[in-house]
This record gives sequence, C-alpha cells and structure tokens, in this order.
Amino acid sequence: MEELPYNSLREYYAARYKERVQKLTVSLPFTCPHMNEDGSGGCTYCHKGSIPNLNDPALPMAKQDATGMTAAQKRYGPDTKYIIYFQTHTNTNAPLEALKRIYDEAFNHMNVIGIDIGTRPDCAEDDVLKLLDSYCEKGYEVWIEFGLQSADNAVLKSINRGHTVEDFIDAVERAKKTRLKITAHMIVGLPGETKEDYLKTAGLIASLGVHAIKIHPLHVMEGTALGDEFKKKPFGLLHLDDYVEALADIIEILPPEMIVMRYTSEAIESHLLGPNYCKPEYKIIIKQMLVAELKKRGTRQGFRL
Repeated sequence: MEELPYNSLREYYAARYKERVQKLTVSLPFTCPHMNEDGSGGCTYCHKGSIPNLNDPALPMAKQDATGMTAAQKRYGPDTKYIIYFQTHTNTNAPLEALKRIYDEAFNHMNVIGIDIGTRPDCAEDDVLKLLDSYCEKGYEVWIEFGLQSADNAVLKSINRGHTVEDFIDAVERAKKTRLKITAHMIVGLPGETKEDYLKTAGLIASLGVHAIKIHPLHVMEGTALGDEFKKKPFGLLHLDDYVEALADIIEILPPEMIVMRYTSEAIESHLLGPNYCKPEYKIIIKQMLVAELKKRGTRQGFRL
C-alpha cells in the first residue's frame, strides 16, 4: 500500500481488518429537522440533502445494499466486508423505534461489519447515542458523523446551519462517553472566511479528540440558496492550488492518529456552478497534488500540532 503523509481511512481498515472493507452509501427517505416540508430552508449550500448521483431514496435499503455489494464483489472479491453509510439528510431524524428497525436491517448481510450514521449535532439525543452504542456492544463498528462546517457562529448563521459551535461541542462530548467513533465535517472556502478561520475550525476539531475528519471544499450548486446568491452576485471560490494549500495547512495541525476520511467533493456536474474541481475525476488529482505539496514542505499529518 502506498505510504501517505496523512492517516487515510483505507490504511485504518487494512490495519484493523487485514482485508478489504468497502463503504456502501445508502439514501433513505429521512428528512432534515432544519428544512421545511416543501424542501425549503436548511443550509444555504445544501442540494437535495446530499443525495449521491446514483442513489434513489425510493429504493428499499436491501436493494441499495445488494447493488453496491454486487459491484464491490466484482471489483474486490466475495470476501469484501462492508460498512453501511447512511449519508443523505439527517439519519437520526425519526422516532427511536423506527431508527432501530432501520439500523437493524443494515446488519442482515453477514459481511456487514458496521454502520456509519450522518447527522447533525442538534439531532443526536442521548437515547439515539445509546441505541447506536448497543451495536458496538455486539461487536460492530459504529461511526457517527457530525457536521460542524465552521467554528464561527456568525458564519454558521450566515449559511443557515441552524445550530451553534457549542451544540457541536456538546454532541461530541456526549458521543465520546460511548464506544462510537466520531467524524467531524468542515468546509473550506465559506463566504467571508479567511485562512485563519478555517485553521480555527480545524484546530477546534483537532482539540476535541474525534476519530476522523471530513474536509470539503465549498462548492455551489444550482437550485440552492447559495446558488441563487452566487448567480446574482458572484463571490470568489478557492482555486484548486489554493485549496490544496489549505488542505496541507489543515493536515499539518491534525493529530497523527486522526483519520482523514475525505478531502474532496464530488458534485453532480449538471448542477455544479463552481469550482470545477468538485467533480469525481478530480479526486485522484487532488490526492496527488496534496501528497506532492506535503512532500515539498517536508511535513506530514501532525507536523504542526
């Protein structure tokens, strides 16, 4: 396996399980408590709850799982293990009994070794955390992902996040009392933010002892409030070189053991207003540029912790 100057998710899985572990993303008809019934409201950048391009929330989870597993087995072999990733909208936004039925279903296949739940810091009550922790007790690996995006409450208000930095810290601290693994999300390039601002966000995440981070470049989508604003009065978006430099700055201040789960965005091209590198084909390009930048600096993850 290629030696990287950061702690990747693939390396983590290889070290822990000694075999291929693949994430399967499912999109179920969850909603977001911060959006209206007609789909309005919510975060200004949110495009349909972040449904991946090929996912259909109308399909049963078993069908989505089967499709993903068939593709993974063709590529990696029949012994591939799976983490079922609940990504779209807020995947804790349902009554506890309904959540248990949904999460239980994810473990119907013997090769599923865990689940990953994407949610909001203001939608993770203690009873939900306790339910998720019960799967850890059964030997499964369970992740919970909280979106922070920015460590500045004024910025969170400007993008209509609907929660505060303090809400995020509270959710992380309560989750840390369980056996759950915690991922934090941040966005680089939010309107009005500077280098000092995104380093502040990364620094907060680094200080809280979470297990992983997802770093996203801001991208603007057609059909969002931010997209409407951008078309009326375009604002600056980070160039690719600047974004890679930002990534290197962030990775240098992250604890060496923290997993860098993601540092790209893969938007639906037909709806993307910018920047142009937020497309699937740029994923490997950004990786190569990031590795080259860190090697040029002679640094790696945790160098400036």
